[in-house]
Amino acid sequence: MSDQTVDRTDLNGRIAVVTGAAQGLGLAMGERLARDGATVVMADLQQDKVQTEADRLQQDGLNVHPAALDVADSAGVTAFFDNVVEKHGSLDILVNNAGVGQTVTPTVDLSDEEWHRVMNITLNGTFYCCRAGGAIMERQESGSIVNISSINGQNPAALVAAYNVAKAAVIMLTRTLSLELAAYGVRVNAVCPGPVYTDFNKSVMDQRRQSLNISMDEMVNRIEKAVPLGRWGDAADIANGVAFLCSPASAWVTGEVLRVSGGLEGVAAAPPKRQKT
Repeated sequence: MSDQTVDRTDLNGRIAVVTGAAQGLGLAMGERLARDGATVVMADLQQDKVQTEADRLQQDGLNVHPAALDVADSAGVTAFFDNVVEKHGSLDILVNNAGVGQTVTPTVDLSDEEWHRVMNITLNGTFYCCRAGGAIMERQESGSIVNISSINGQNPAALVAAYNVAKAAVIMLTRTLSLELAAYGVRVNAVCPGPVYTDFNKSVMDQRRQSLNISMDEMVNRIEKAVPLGRWGDAADIANGVAFLCSPASAWVTGEVLRVSGGLEGVAAAPPKRQKT
C-alpha cells in the first residue's frame, strides 16, 4: 500500500514539459505545475512570447525554462526531448497542450490545406510528443502524460470537422498509449476542457457569432447559459485538473478522460440551411 502521509500534490524534483505554454491554457498549466514544485520546461513555437512569460514567472520565484518547439516537426520533437533529458536528467511529466483551432467552415467546403494544418499540429504534434516522451518514460519506468483534448472530441460541434476529429483521435491515442505503457508504471490520461475565454476561444466565438448574425456579447451569453454550472471556465480550472493527473494523488489513474467543463457535454446544434450564391 502507498504511504498516506506524503503530500499527494507535491511535485518537487519532478521535471515537466508543457507544450503550447506561451499563453492561455498552456501557460496556466505550466505555472500551476511550477507552483506545485516541478521544474517546468515551457515549450512553444512563439519564442519571444514564451521567453517573456517565463521571465515573469521566474521573477515570482518559479523554476521554469522557456524553450522553442515546433510540435509538427517530428525530428525536431525527438531532438527536443533528448535535450530535456540531457539537461535535466529525466522527464517525469508531459502535458501535450499545443494545438490549433479550425476556421469555422462547413465540412463540404473544408479545404485540404485547412484539414492538414489542423491535423499536423493538433494530432500529429501530440503523437510526436507522446512517442518521444513515452519512450523516455518507458526506459525510466515512471512518468505521467496528460494530453489535452476537448469536449469537441467527445461530442462534435458543427462546422469544425477537422478540430473534432483531431481531438477525438487524441483521446484514442491516450487510451492506446495508457495500455502500452502501464507495465512500465507510466500513466497516460486526457483532459477535455469546456469553454474557457482565452484568445483561442474568442477567435472561434467571433466566427460563430458572425455565422449566426448575433453580437459577440450575445454569443458569450449563449455559451454561458448552456453551462450547467453557469459560467465560462477559467484557465486555472483546467490547470487544476491537469495538476491532479500529473500528481501522486492520481497514482492509480490511467487511460481516463477527464472532462473539465462546468458540466457542459458539448454543443451539437445543427446549423440551418445556407444561402447558396
